[in-house]
Amino acid sequence: MTELADTVTGTQVSVALLVDLPADRLWELVTDVGRYGEWSPECVGTEWLADAGGRPPRLGDRFVGHNRLGPPGDLVESSVVCVVTHATAPRSFGYAVLDGHGRPASLWRFELTPADRPDQTRLWHGFEHGPGETWGRLRAADAPAEWAQRLVQLRRNMTTTLAAMLAGVSHREVRTA
Repeated sequence: MTELADTVTGTQVSVALLVDLPADRLWELVTDVGRYGEWSPECVGTEWLADAGGRPPRLGDRFVGHNRLGPPGDLVESSVVCVVTHATAPRSFGYAVLDGHGRPASLWRFELTPADRPDQTRLWHGFEHGPGETWGRLRAADAPAEWAQRLVQLRRNMTTTLAAMLAGVSHREVRTA
């Protein structure tokens, strides 16, 4: 039996914005994991595990994310453990979503960099598919068009999440290289 090439691991989707907030204030928003359920079309709630809540996130902190995706009558619900992989205030925050075997299924990251004005920050938000087991990995081989559509949906949902997170704050999408 021939192994299929892994066309999923490393797949990336990203959004870049110029935000009219200083980096420290934007950092407070992107690291407020407890509010992800308010902002995201997919994530319906989160909670920190152990004593990680109530303080700035640190490497290795864990939280559970509860997700819901799909049309009414065909909803898929899941709860996943996530581990903080980047936490450098106020520049970088990221976490890995673990599969059922503890492998990174997806990697999510926020990068904050200075803009031309001190009250502005460039925000890059990215998704990368990891080596873990996911619906996307299963569908990519059997239904590549569905996987491609899922990537479009991910980017749209990332944009929606950032717009909700930044409600009332001036921001605009920018091109990335």
